[in-house]
Amino acid sequence: MRSGFAKLRLGQALRLGVAAGKVSLWRSSRWRAPAWTPLGEAAYVPDAAHGLHGDFAALGQALAQLLERLLPASQYAGWPLSVVLDDALVRLWQVDLPQGAARLVDIEAAAALRFQSLYGDPPGLWHSSSTWDARAPFFCAVPRALLAQLTRVAAERKLALIFITPQFARHWNRWHGALKPGAWFGQLQENVLTLGVRHDGRLLAVRALPVPPGAGHDWLAQTLAREALLQGVPAPALLQLCGAPPPAWLAQAKEFDCQVFSTPDGEGALSPAGRLARSGGLT
Repeated sequence: MRSGFAKLRLGQALRLGVAAGKVSLWRSSRWRAPAWTPLGEAAYVPDAAHGLHGDFAALGQALAQLLERLLPASQYAGWPLSVVLDDALVRLWQVDLPQGAARLVDIEAAAALRFQSLYGDPPGLWHSSSTWDARAPFFCAVPRALLAQLTRVAAERKLALIFITPQFARHWNRWHGALKPGAWFGQLQENVLTLGVRHDGRLLAVRALPVPPGAGHDWLAQTLAREALLQGVPAPALLQLCGAPPPAWLAQAKEFDCQVFSTPDGEGALSPAGRLARSGGLT
């Protein structure tokens, strides 16, 4: 066996975090320590002119160069690769399915209509999916140009692309079973709070909200009250949070309780792309 050859062992995989402006690659191991090993990061310049409608060529180039530097040709061939995307790169939305809808084509049509009404984007530029086990009727759309870059680079490096999913879906799948009755779910990532609005144990809406500079507990209380009013449900008595280290002012909230799910040691020091890569555990 050639020196430095990365032999694939049971439970090992590669995980890529894709943020707006940076990608972070990690190696994970389910059965051997350490569970997570950072391999490297690379920055790229997002397409400012076209945003999510761009070609993501800069991201693809940065990722290809990163893999070329970190994973010499053929050494990681066949390794499983999973990708976690910043929620800012995707569209998340809820769908009230038509009564009696059972056929996949009916569900997809309802999701497409809802997407069009919310975002107004041409549906042909997006790939929609609800295939992960989120156990709630919410959908995700990823720019087809972004998917094309990720699948192209993975194929060139002969990596087995297992899944591409947004961070919210990863966190929801990990934590929804730990949510208490009446609690809402929240995810902090950079300056965005993504809320999972729940009522009677059911996820009603997924809302990504910018956190303004200087926000405090009053802002959060008002935000929760407004979202509850929009959904026609009571404001939550408990907010259970995950994601980036929460700001200190959360502990001052009086109108509701706030519980923060535990995060691995040292995660607060990671880049946003690094935190994305470690989202949702090793699964």
